[in-house]
Amino acid sequence: MISTKGRYAIRVLIDLAEHEDGGYIPLKDIAERQAISKKYLEIIVKDMVSGGLLVGASGKGGGYKLVRRPEEYTVGEVLELMEGPLATVACLLDDALPCPRADICETLPLWAEYDKLTHDFFYGKKLSDLLTAKK
Repeated sequence: MISTKGRYAIRVLIDLAEHEDGGYIPLKDIAERQAISKKYLEIIVKDMVSGGLLVGASGKGGGYKLVRRPEEYTVGEVLELMEGPLATVACLLDDALPCPRADICETLPLWAEYDKLTHDFFYGKKLSDLLTAKK
């Protein structure tokens, strides 16, 4: 399940893309438009800045802005930054130890196919695909 953290991160990026004017956008403005607690958004944008999705500036005229164009962000990268790996089962994680049952596991192909569908779906969706006709 995708948590509010992942969903709200995508909403923040959409909001920033739709209101981009070259300057920084105050978090309070995003919080108001998105009807999300500013306190909770502070936690989310901190992770997004650390993850290289946003840049922030404090003080007068400060706020947040995208570091790339909307078509250069994938929903998959946002979700993995905020939620962690999207792998369905532990044995499919990139850093998983080799599973002794992998050669005989009857369900592994099912999970691998599902993971590929999930990965391809989320990494195939760009932030620009989610923007409204406002831009």
